[in-house]
Amino acid sequence: MKCPACQHNGTRVVDSRPVDDMKSIRRRRECEACGYRYTTFEKVEEMPLIVVKKDGSREEFSREKVLRGLIRACEKRPVSLEVLESVVFDIEKDLRRQGNAEVKSEEVGELVMDRLAGIDEVAYVRFASVYRQFKDITVFIDELKDLLKKSPDDKKSE
Repeated sequence: MKCPACQHNGTRVVDSRPVDDMKSIRRRRECEACGYRYTTFEKVEEMPLIVVKKDGSREEFSREKVLRGLIRACEKRPVSLEVLESVVFDIEKDLRRQGNAEVKSEEVGELVMDRLAGIDEVAYVRFASVYRQFKDITVFIDELKDLLKKSPDDKKSE
């Protein structure tokens, strides 16, 4: 790596440590020619994660888009922004762990619903009603019944 001060090619690493996110490394370097010290960061370049929508179109996975949907579902609910950001982080981590360059939008939606069901049932129903595009009240009631079937078991294990 070239020294930013004198452009000499020879530098040595003086100190190296992982950064908080554990996805990058901070390195202190020293130029062998002029002794100038500087910091560099090394990070793994992540491949883009592509979401295949229902109509077949493709777009890059957007943390912001998922977070906006979660925020909308949790409006006026006792769910902190930190919790929602953590959900988005976990969803992206789960999707990347699969090792596929492309994921279906349905899979993203189901992951969001799974997480919301464990956080806030009202937010879950709000999100599900938009995501699943409930056409009438009977579909809505069926979803509530499914949620109620799952809910008692979940609360017993807490």
